Amino acid sequence: MTSPSSINVAPPSRTYDALLVVSFGGPDGPDDVIPFLENVLRGRRVPRERMLEVAEHYQHFGGKSPINNQNRQLIAALERELAAHDLKLPIYWGNRNWHPLLADTLRTMAADGVRRALAFVTSAFSSYSGCRQYREDIARAQQVVGPAAPQVDKLRVFFNHPGFIESLIERTRDALAQIPAESRDDALLLFTAHSIPQAMADGCPYEVQLREACRLVSEGVGRDSWRLVYQSRSGPPQQPWLEPDIRDFLHQQHAKQPIRYVVIVPIGFISDHLEVVYDLDTELRALCNKLGIHMVRAATVGTHPRFIRMIRELIEERLSESPQRLTLGTLGPKEDVCPDDCCVYTPARRSIGRKHE
Repeated sequence: MTSPSSINVAPPSRTYDALLVVSFGGPDGPDDVIPFLENVLRGRRVPRERMLEVAEHYQHFGGKSPINNQNRQLIAALERELAAHDLKLPIYWGNRNWHPLLADTLRTMAADGVRRALAFVTSAFSSYSGCRQYREDIARAQQVVGPAAPQVDKLRVFFNHPGFIESLIERTRDALAQIPAESRDDALLLFTAHSIPQAMADGCPYEVQLREACRLVSEGVGRDSWRLVYQSRSGPPQQPWLEPDIRDFLHQQHAKQPIRYVVIVPIGFISDHLEVVYDLDTELRALCNKLGIHMVRAATVGTHPRFIRMIRELIEERLSESPQRLTLGTLGPKEDVCPDDCCVYTPARRSIGRKHE
């Protein structure tokens, strides 16, 4: 695997009062599902029957999204990591679409005397929905809170940070180890990420970053054969989205040459939330069973110790007057402050995805 590289930069000295973990949010029980989806869909022209279809997916898991408990676990692990390195930053948590909502969290932070905070967004790649929209959500929440709202500076995206890639390498090795040794080299290795509209992809480096991360992980496990596919697309059929869809791809490849084993690495997702446990562990596994394909799904980075350490390293990077901006590969680190035109996307009409995390 490529050795870590770093770029020395010298930004102005910065001090911060807190860390804000920002995520998508999800329902915590059956009664939350419809209000949560109504939050997601506010201002969008989506038929109610479509919303109810999405709601049914949550009901497979008792109406509770896994994402909230996973964020709680991440925060607990990060609190221990910061304490062990004498980083005295209280951690707050705010979501885009469900409690704790960003505006409520910023209001609490203001009442606690927080004036400047760093934000860690649970998304590794640059796109409108994975980066810019979160920054817009924070700005809206600041407007709701008013002049007392703390300043919030987002940590850079981390698609090629050693902590992210090394965690994924270990998760992928663990998955490959579940394939019989004599068949391991022939197992199909698929990396999957959330599909986005082609118009959104055209305005951001999402695809480039994904392919670089896939290459680094594949290189780290000693594989030179892999494929990036997509999942969980939404929108009308006539609207182009990133392809190939993982289900279509498996169908087509299996028709050409029977596939015995496939290892799925959900590289575009940080934790095992609904789009992983339903789209992959439920729907895709059912397809693989039907086709006679043995499927192994790698775990997401979740609370992997190296990933948690990565978050601490990103914080220290922003606190330092002479930071080491660690990266792997050739693309280098993304900037701390996104340009005004970064990941711009102005859809004519947005529509609900099959799931929303």
